[in-house]
Amino acid sequence: MRHGVATLFVEVEPLAGRRHVEVTERRTRQDWARFIKAMLDERYPNALKVRLVMDNLNTHDTASLYETFPPAEARRLAERLEIHYTPKHGSWLNIAEIELSALTGQCLQRRISNIESMRCEVSAWQQHRNTRGAPINWRFTTQDARIKLLRLYPKL
Repeated sequence: MRHGVATLFVEVEPLAGRRHVEVTERRTRQDWARFIKAMLDERYPNALKVRLVMDNLNTHDTASLYETFPPAEARRLAERLEIHYTPKHGSWLNIAEIELSALTGQCLQRRISNIESMRCEVSAWQQHRNTRGAPINWRFTTQDARIKLLRLYPKL
């Protein structure tokens, strides 16, 4: 661990109101790839495709799968993903960022002495949020995007 720093990987299923947070010591391509493999094989084993909306971090791409797993396994995982990246400076569009903000405010607003304690705290927060079953009512529409992100649309 980097002098008390930890990394959080967050997965959110907004309509079901379900979250999964994993606390790791690092944020490498291999860490991300293992998180994705667990998501596909353990949490969504029957899903043909999983739609991911995520930021543009350099570790968040299918190349990470190929660097971590044998080619056939990496391909199997990659074929089940449909990846959509949030625009740069648009992390507020990412529902996982909203959940991270809630997690920070409700659970991580203080110093936690070790990674195991942090994992316990995060697990309890996650279980409480998931038990409530509150779906995320995303209200940002295509029309809102056309106004807010006007500068990203081509000029015709």
